[in-house]
Amino acid sequence: MAAGIVIDKLTKTYAGANVPALDALSLHVAEGEVYGFLGANGAGKSTTIRLLMNFLQPTGGSAKVAGLDIVKDNVAIKKHVGYLAGDVALYPKATGKELLDYLSALQGTDNHEYRTQLEQRFEAETGKRIGELSKGNRQKIGIIQALMHRPSVLILDEPTSGLDPLMQEVFYESVREARGRGAAVFMSSHNLAEAQGLCDRVGIIKHGKLVREQAVADMGNLTTPTFTVAFRNHDSVNALKKEKTLKILEQTDSNVLRLQPTGEIAPALAALSKHGIVSIASERADLEDEFLNFYGDNSEANT
Repeated sequence: MAAGIVIDKLTKTYAGANVPALDALSLHVAEGEVYGFLGANGAGKSTTIRLLMNFLQPTGGSAKVAGLDIVKDNVAIKKHVGYLAGDVALYPKATGKELLDYLSALQGTDNHEYRTQLEQRFEAETGKRIGELSKGNRQKIGIIQALMHRPSVLILDEPTSGLDPLMQEVFYESVREARGRGAAVFMSSHNLAEAQGLCDRVGIIKHGKLVREQAVADMGNLTTPTFTVAFRNHDSVNALKKEKTLKILEQTDSNVLRLQPTGEIAPALAALSKHGIVSIASERADLEDEFLNFYGDNSEANT
């Protein structure tokens, strides 16, 4: 399978830091694939994107975008990439039209027809100075400049930030359109429903390390089941607090527990079968549950 982005043990340690901000990250994004890069603030998402764009130099490892090395070929890569920063900063005194005209000239591509379509879809206010626009309307200009030259790779950092629900749907459709023409899309997000609805695969990063990666279509088979079990007596509840094959998520009543297997399902069910059960219900975790499995209530300090 062809890959628009290939990351191999990419590492970044900032000066004075005791631990790397990005620790031997390896992943790939294929052509015609949307990859959701998920993690709490400070997990390493923005560091990864800045390395891919060569705004930062890696401490170790390597990466290729559109078959080009992010360090050696960093200028050539820009011709193939549509990039949107997490906190997009655009020339405030220029109008949206002036900025898009300027960027079109730099790219040297004939994108007028598609750019016009994007402006209409997003209802972009291109006649106003960018400094006079709301955050959401600035974001629209940022999205248009990333998409308008039909790049083979899209690198998007929190792209729907500031967009209302209607414009989010317009963005999703535009990304699907890019995927349909074969673009590789690498998108960081805090919006778990967005990732689950739009992405083909997701990776969860924590403390600079990729801790989970899987296809969204396979989540029904791969996610950990949750059991809600009502027991005949309270002794079972106390006994299961010491059971290593099961993790108690919460106690919803004196004799009712919500549990998840800590490993394989069979040993967990075997442990449950030793107790008197009044009722048992099973549910599959969605992407948000998977994310919270790794993060819980903890948050990080920097991006």
